[in-house]
Amino acid sequence: MYYGEIKNFDIANGEGVRVSLFVSGCTHHCKNCFNKETWDFSYGKPFTAETEELLLSELAPDCIDGLSLLGGEPFEPQNQAALLPFLRRVKEQYPQKKIWCYTGYLFDRDLLGESRARCEYTDEMLGLIDIMVDGEFVQELYSITLQFRGSSNQRIIDVQKSLEAGGVVPYQPKSGKI
Repeated sequence: MYYGEIKNFDIANGEGVRVSLFVSGCTHHCKNCFNKETWDFSYGKPFTAETEELLLSELAPDCIDGLSLLGGEPFEPQNQAALLPFLRRVKEQYPQKKIWCYTGYLFDRDLLGESRARCEYTDEMLGLIDIMVDGEFVQELYSITLQFRGSSNQRIIDVQKSLEAGGVVPYQPKSGKI
């Protein structure tokens, strides 16, 4: 897997102060995507053991609330294969820190049902993610007033509660509003 960027102290891609990893590779190709260069699966730098160590050290400070995965597309099957062992390490080392994931796939249709994204890694990866913003970016539904998402079709999901309930449970942020 390759990645395009790592952002430290990111406050735009999830609640609190976060470390954000922008993975490379995406087949959605949303109109007016803000990160088109990451459509290419070979864009950026290789995701190596050194990259994992860097991210784990950046997650260490108490002021960091968690990790955000963006793209590209974290749920492309080849990205899941690389991310899953890393996410295990994050949860083992920092169980109190929340993992957010942005995906163009729909949680209930594409990640729980049959789709090109669903593979041998999907269920375990979902078990490690706390909050998901799902759905492709749709330019016609774009609004600058939306918190943590670009278009109104995208949902903010409490993944663990949804897995327990067997259906989508919207995430209720600390601020009380989305």
